[in-house]
Amino acid sequence: MSALNINLKNFEQEVMQSDKPVLLDFWAPWCGPCRRVVPLVEEIAEERADIKVGKINVDEEQELAARFQVMSIPTLMVIKDGKIVNQALGARPKEQILAML
Repeated sequence: MSALNINLKNFEQEVMQSDKPVLLDFWAPWCGPCRRVVPLVEEIAEERADIKVGKINVDEEQELAARFQVMSIPTLMVIKDGKIVNQALGARPKEQILAML
């Protein structure tokens, strides 16, 4: 499954009520480091059926970015049972992203 585009309309159902851990990628199309992370996030989404992977475009979803106090991108978060259990700022190699799970 590919990464989901998360927005205010689907956030509660797809992230907060998910029965699986959720890897969220806060990104923007103009962000160079974000463009390096996006293919890794998509790969993880394809490879791991045990988690849900979502992308939040901070330009389009400023309210969600503010809610999670995202000040720099890319920001990666792992949310489990509606709570942030891990987060990292900046581009990371795939192994480090997987280690967050």
